[in-house]
Amino acid sequence: MQNILLRHLITAIITAGLTWLFWRSRMEWDPEMRLWKSFGDTSLVLLYATLAIGPAARFFKGAGRLIKYRHELGVWFGVYGLIHTFLILNGWMRWEVGRFLGYEFIPSVGRDVRLESGFGMANIMGLIAIIIAIPLMITSGNWAIRYLGGSSWKFLHLSVYPILYLIALHTMYFMYIHYTISFHRAPAPTNWAQIPFALATGGLFAMQAAAYTRTFLKYRRRETRIG
Repeated sequence: MQNILLRHLITAIITAGLTWLFWRSRMEWDPEMRLWKSFGDTSLVLLYATLAIGPAARFFKGAGRLIKYRHELGVWFGVYGLIHTFLILNGWMRWEVGRFLGYEFIPSVGRDVRLESGFGMANIMGLIAIIIAIPLMITSGNWAIRYLGGSSWKFLHLSVYPILYLIALHTMYFMYIHYTISFHRAPAPTNWAQIPFALATGGLFAMQAAAYTRTFLKYRRRETRIG
C-alpha cells in the first residue's frame, strides 16, 4: 500500500510540474484557454506514457521497471482529462449543447448557425473518450484484477486503445484545424506543440507496431522449432 501511495505521489508531482510548464509555455494566450489547454496537454502526455511503457519494455530492459507505474499514470490521465473536460464545459461551452456541437446564435440571421464543421464531432470524440476512461480509472489497481478476474479486467482495459484513437483525433482537430484562419475570426497564436504532437503520436504508433511485430516473430520462430 505504501508503495502505491508513493507512486501516486511521484506521479502527482511530475504531473503538476508538466501542467505548470504547459501553462508557462503559452503566455500570449488567453488565461482561460491556457488553463484548460494545460490540463488537456498533460492528460495527453500521461496517456501516451501509459501506452508507451509496454512496447518500450520489449526492447529496453530498463523500461521494464516503469511498468509498475502504468496504473498510476492511467489514473492521473483520467483525473486531468476530467478536469480538462469540466473547464471547457463550464467555461467555453457554458453547459450549452448547441455551443458544444459548434452552433452559435447569429443576430443577423436570427437563429443558431453551425460555424465550425468539425468542432462538434471533435468534442463528441473527446467526451466519449473520457466517459470510457472513467471505469478504467476506477478499476486501475490490483484489487480490481482480483475482484474482476484477470481475463475480465484485461478485456475491460483493452478499451484504452479506442480512447487513444478518439483522443488522438480530438487533439488533431484542435491542433491543426480549429484555430486556423476563418471567415469570422482571426487565427489563434501559433501552437508550438504541433510538431511535438505529430512526432509523439507517430512514435507511439510505431512503437506499438514494432512491439507487435517482434512478439509475432518470436511466436513464429518458437512454433517453427516445435513443429
